[in-house]
Amino acid sequence: MLNHAQYARRQFLSQTASGFGLMAMSDLLGNKLQAGEKQHVLGSGILEGTHALPKAKRVIYLFQSGGPSHLDLFDYKPLLKDLHGQDMPPSVLGAQRVTLMTRDKGRRTCASPFKFAQHGSSGAWLTELLPHTAKVVDDLCFIKSLQTEPINHDPAVTFIQTGRAISGRPAFGSWMHYGLGNASQNLPAYVVMICGNADQPILSRYYHSGFLPSRFQGVQFQSTGDPVLFLSNPSGIDHRNRGRIINTINQLNSLQYAANGDPEIEARIDSFEMAYQMQTSVPELMDYSTEPKGVLEMYGPDVTTPGTYAYQCLMARRLAERDVRFVQIFHTGWDHHGGLRENMTRQTQASDQASAALITDLKMRGMLDDTLVVWGGEFGRTAYSQGDDLNGRDHHPRCFSIWMAGGGIKPGLTLGATDDYGYNITDNVIHVRDLHATMLQLLGIDHQQFTFRNQGLDDRLTGVEPARIIHEILA
Repeated sequence: MLNHAQYARRQFLSQTASGFGLMAMSDLLGNKLQAGEKQHVLGSGILEGTHALPKAKRVIYLFQSGGPSHLDLFDYKPLLKDLHGQDMPPSVLGAQRVTLMTRDKGRRTCASPFKFAQHGSSGAWLTELLPHTAKVVDDLCFIKSLQTEPINHDPAVTFIQTGRAISGRPAFGSWMHYGLGNASQNLPAYVVMICGNADQPILSRYYHSGFLPSRFQGVQFQSTGDPVLFLSNPSGIDHRNRGRIINTINQLNSLQYAANGDPEIEARIDSFEMAYQMQTSVPELMDYSTEPKGVLEMYGPDVTTPGTYAYQCLMARRLAERDVRFVQIFHTGWDHHGGLRENMTRQTQASDQASAALITDLKMRGMLDDTLVVWGGEFGRTAYSQGDDLNGRDHHPRCFSIWMAGGGIKPGLTLGATDDYGYNITDNVIHVRDLHATMLQLLGIDHQQFTFRNQGLDDRLTGVEPARIIHEILA
């Protein structure tokens, strides 16, 4: 929460220097935040010091939008083969909420059409669709008992992004930027990339700053054209002249900010400055010609095609190298109410190799230890089929699986368990709020002390409901 001293500092700086002067001062002072330090320098976040020693410096979130089926990827349930096509027992179904798509229809048990096997020293179960993930399985931590609340896509994505099912709240990346600041001087702190089949649209409010100042919202990198909209200079304007224009505009903005303290003016100053810096930093970022051939081959044949999942995984690593704090890839196309066999095969062929390559690449560069990687969607899928062909699954928020790696996560671990149908959690319920609290903890932030004054209340990512740190997965 902004205090009077913080406000006075910003007011003083805005009165005494232009936007570019502030950036120069930031570079001189530095912006590294260490646990226990009670200091706040320009360019860092609102926290004067992290609440605990951070184990992760950055996050790469591989978000699989649409609800990937845990029953066809990670949560092996051999009993479903024996019961395939039979009605689900009422004792298993219980009184759980179901969607309108299957509420008035029969619920016939649906076995996975794919083979499963155990891999690595950890013996983790994986589907045959993930041969590359199988090679890095001992670097991963699987959570098989994650639980959310919404049952439909939009509120479920909103929930796992922001901690609430109702829109208008800050995304996790925005909270992270707000708390820790931007470690890069020439790239945004929070970058979003979108790829895949857009059967479920990715809305900008999924990575918005909500009630936080707009300077903390995610910046989307486009798949075609300019990576960032309006990044190129118009005809007749070169980089030097654009810098002069922006400098003049920001001097005027600084005067206006000094007069009324509107944080949106500060956000405008930041966006102009960052856009100017990105005119040189983004082309360098996107130029992967210096990447070794072996690294490109590791990500797969699609890595050189902009907009593909493989390409974006490579860009995520390059962004992480350049001190971007939060990178999120939205990989759409996981909503398989029908065509399960064909669609799951397509999705995993597009993502398996690149996801595994990202882990290997970070590890080779010594970056995995302080980079938290998260793979997962907004909910899971039902053990019963949607459709008479037994080749599709409905939404299931009651339990689903994700994996995490690096950044203080214990490798080679599987936490939580579901019943023989993969329908109910039998061990270690992990709520989305617990996941958020744990991710913040790995960044050195106590979720209970990390707040923002909103409508007269000290609001926080995890809200007022109970949330716990998942200590079992911490290295």
